[in-house]
Amino acid sequence: MFTNQPQIRPINTFPAWKYVMLAVLLIVGIIFALPNIYPPDPAIQVTKENGDLIEADLFAEIQQKLEEKGLVLKSAAVEDGKSLICFSNKDDQFKASDEVPKLLAKKGLSSHVVAINLAPTTPQWLKSMGGSPLNLGLDLRGGVQFLMQVDMDSALEKKLKQYETELKTLFRENRIRYSSVIKKGNSQLVARFRTAELRDKADVQVRKTYSDFRTRSRDLDNLFELVLDLEDVKIKEIQDYAVDQNIATFRNRINELGVAEPLIQKQGSDRILIQLPGVQDSAQAKRILGKTATLEFRMVDQGASSTAKRAPAGSEKILGQNTGIPWIVKKRVIVNGTQIVDAVSNFDSQTGQPQIQVSLDGEGGSKMLANTTKNTGKLMAIVMVETKAVYDRNEVGELIVIDNETIKEVVSAPRINGVFGAKFVVTGDYTPKEASEFALILRAGSLIAPTFIIEERTIGPSLGEENIRMGMNSIIYGFVAVLIFMLVYYRLFGLVANIALFSNLIFIVAIMSLVPGATLTLPGIAGIVLTVGMAVDANVLIFERIREELKDGVNPAQAIHNGYDKAFSTIADANVTTLIAAFVLFGIGTGPIAGFAVTLLIGIMTSMFTAIVGTRAVVNAIYGGKSIKSLSI
Repeated sequence: MFTNQPQIRPINTFPAWKYVMLAVLLIVGIIFALPNIYPPDPAIQVTKENGDLIEADLFAEIQQKLEEKGLVLKSAAVEDGKSLICFSNKDDQFKASDEVPKLLAKKGLSSHVVAINLAPTTPQWLKSMGGSPLNLGLDLRGGVQFLMQVDMDSALEKKLKQYETELKTLFRENRIRYSSVIKKGNSQLVARFRTAELRDKADVQVRKTYSDFRTRSRDLDNLFELVLDLEDVKIKEIQDYAVDQNIATFRNRINELGVAEPLIQKQGSDRILIQLPGVQDSAQAKRILGKTATLEFRMVDQGASSTAKRAPAGSEKILGQNTGIPWIVKKRVIVNGTQIVDAVSNFDSQTGQPQIQVSLDGEGGSKMLANTTKNTGKLMAIVMVETKAVYDRNEVGELIVIDNETIKEVVSAPRINGVFGAKFVVTGDYTPKEASEFALILRAGSLIAPTFIIEERTIGPSLGEENIRMGMNSIIYGFVAVLIFMLVYYRLFGLVANIALFSNLIFIVAIMSLVPGATLTLPGIAGIVLTVGMAVDANVLIFERIREELKDGVNPAQAIHNGYDKAFSTIADANVTTLIAAFVLFGIGTGPIAGFAVTLLIGIMTSMFTAIVGTRAVVNAIYGGKSIKSLSI
C-alpha cells in the first residue's frame, strides 16, 4: 500500500527565492555604495549677488585669466544652475578663489559672489538611478561657517513699542486720561498726566498688570510723570528670547536648504554660530541667512499726492521695488510677517509670471478679511522691510555692527478686487529664483530681531582630509586584523564570515547614502570601526556553538543547523541591548553624538542580517544537502 509522504527539505538548504533576494540586495547595495568611490572635484562657484548666473562672456573671461595665471582647469560648466570651475587639486582652487575676486573688482563687479565648493563627479548613469555619495560632516568635508550678531537694541525697542501700545490701551480701558506715553532709550517708558491723582491711579493699574517694570513718580513743571524702568531680569529674558527665536528661524531656513546635520548654537549672549557642512551653494546660504526681510500689508493713502515733498500725518513715502516710483502708504500695519504661516512660489496660470501664495494664521486672516471687506476696490501696498547692517572694525580687527538701516520698498500695490482672508497671492517684479527664495524666507519665519553676518569662514577640507585618512586607516587596520584572525582561526567558515563583513560595509555605506539627512562624521567613522568588530561577534558565537556540537559527537550537517538555531537568541539579546543604547544616544544626543548613534544603529542591523542570513546562505550553498564527514572550522 502506497501513501503520499510530505517532501522534507534536506537539512541546511535555502529555497531559491532567498538566494535571489540576497543577490538583489547585494547588487542594489553595490550600486548605491558606488558613488562614494568618485571623490568630488575642488571647485569655485561664481554668481551674481542675487544668485543669478553670470554672463557667458564673463565666465569665459574668468577661465582665460585663470589659465594665464598658470592654473590648470579640469572643467568649467554651468551645472544645476551654477557656474562652476573645477580643478585637479586644492592648491589651484585656493589660488583661483583669490584671483577671481580681484578680476571682478577691476571690472566693477565686487558685488558678485565667489564661493569655494566641491563639485560632485558621480557618473550620470549612477545619478539616473538615484545614486549619490553620502553626506560628510564639517569635520570631514569642510563647509561654511557664519558668525551672526543679534541686534539687541532692536529687540528691546520692539518690545518697548509693544508695551507702549499696551499701556495706552490699559489707561483707556480704566478711564485714566494721559497726556502721552513715550519711549526713552531701550529700557524705559514715561507716561505723563495732568494731575497727581491720575498718575497715582495709573501707577496702581501698572503694578497690578505688570511685574516687568520698576515704577517711580516724577514731577516736571505742570506735568506729573510715571517712569517705568524694565527690570534687569526682564531685559535678559527679552535678549535670550530674541537669540532663541532667531536660532529657531535660522534652523527653519537651513532645513529648507536641505543641509544635512548643520550646527546652530548660541555663542555668548548675543551671537549665533552656524556651521553648514559640505554646502553645494554657499552663496545661496549666505543670501538666505543674511536676509532679514519681512512683509507688511498696508493701505495706500490714495487721497495724498505722491509728488508732495512730505507725506501727511499717519502716512509715509516709500519707493517701489525695482521701479523707484514713490507711494504714499499708511503707517498702520494690517498684517505683518509674523502672522504668515506658509508661503509657496508658483506661476500665474494666465500670465506665467512668478508669484507667491501666502497663508496667514487665524488672527492675520481675520484682520485681512475685515480690511478687504471695508476697502474693496482700493489699493493695498505690500511693503518689504529689510534691515541692513553698517560694519566697522574694532581695535583688535574684529568686524562689528556700528549701526543698521531699515530699507522699505513697495513690492506691489494691487487693487483689492474682492474679499479674502487667510489665503491670497502676492505678485511683483520677481525672477523665479527670487520668488522661490523670498517664499522660503517668509515660510521659515521672520527674525524677531535683526541679525547680521559679522564673520564668514570657509572651513577648508584639509583638516577633513586628514581626519578621513586617519579614520580610513583605522577602519582598514581593524578590518584587516579581523579578516586575518577569522581566516586563520575558523578557516573556510572564517572566509564566509569575511565575505559577510565586506557585504556589511557595502550595506552601511549604501544605506547612509540613501537615507535623507544621514551624515558621516568623525564619530561616525568610530561607529563603523566599532561595527567592524561587532559584525563578526555574531559569527563567533555561531561558529563556537558549531564547534561545541561537533565535540559532543553531533554529525556535521546537524551541528551547522544547531549552531545557527541555538546561537540566535544570544545574538539577538546582545544586539538588542546595543540597539537600545544607540536609540538613547540618538534621542538625547546632538551633532557628533547623534552621528555616531546613526552609524551604530545602521551597522548593528546590517551586521545581524549579514551574520545570520548572509553567512547561513553561503554555508548552505557549500554544505547543504550533502553528506558531510568534517567541517573546515
